[in-house]
Amino acid sequence: MTITIPSSRPCQEPYVAAVVVPTILRPSLRRAVLSVFAQDIDGHGQLLLGVDKHVGDSGIIGDIMSAKPPNWAVTVLDVGYSTSIRHGGIHAAKDGGSLRTILSYMANSRHLAYLDDDNWWAPNHLSSLLKAVIGLDYSYTYRMFVEPTNCTPLAVDSWESLGPDRGIFLQKFGGFIDPNTLMIDKTRCEPVLRWWAIPLHGDPKGMSADRHVFHCLRTQYRGKRTGMATCYYVMDPDDGLHSDRMARLREAQAGRSAC
Repeated sequence: MTITIPSSRPCQEPYVAAVVVPTILRPSLRRAVLSVFAQDIDGHGQLLLGVDKHVGDSGIIGDIMSAKPPNWAVTVLDVGYSTSIRHGGIHAAKDGGSLRTILSYMANSRHLAYLDDDNWWAPNHLSSLLKAVIGLDYSYTYRMFVEPTNCTPLAVDSWESLGPDRGIFLQKFGGFIDPNTLMIDKTRCEPVLRWWAIPLHGDPKGMSADRHVFHCLRTQYRGKRTGMATCYYVMDPDDGLHSDRMARLREAQAGRSAC
């Protein structure tokens, strides 16, 4: 089933930006979507929600539709089954299967941004990305680490998602860009889209498709950072990097306290 609620102008006209959100309908989806609707873009945007599996309450979709402002269109794709092997599908990416790829092609905009349903954005996130991507293939912002229990922003990520040739993943991956901080021009980067469904070979967690996307962008395309932290990234205590993140955050806090 696909439902599109248009904005206040004909939906055939391309949108300024499109936002792709795979979801399992957890409660945090509402916060994520409200942050999309609050974007200060000049023009009309399109939100594309892809339902991977009905883990949460399906009624949240109705809540989202009722909160939609006039300058946003919402497209909901719910095919009735998961495309991810995590939930019985056939695509190896466990964080949404093929949804990011499918929704990227469906989007009626050349400029695509991506948001997970447990994170959110500052109001100037999309506008800053749109400004940075002019004449280039992609752009990206920085992110703010968020405490998972009470969702308190803690500090800017200054060591992981820093872009090409920077950060602690320099030697292993050539750097890193969190998908939640990324915008791509799909008319320039179309070959990248398929990689959203393909994690790294041998990855038992199946959550590394973003590394493939980053590798393609880094080696074949040109991008630019905004220099601002406009993405709020909620940390996962079960993530293998969580202990290291907390240690680095404590060191940063201690350094500020000593000044």
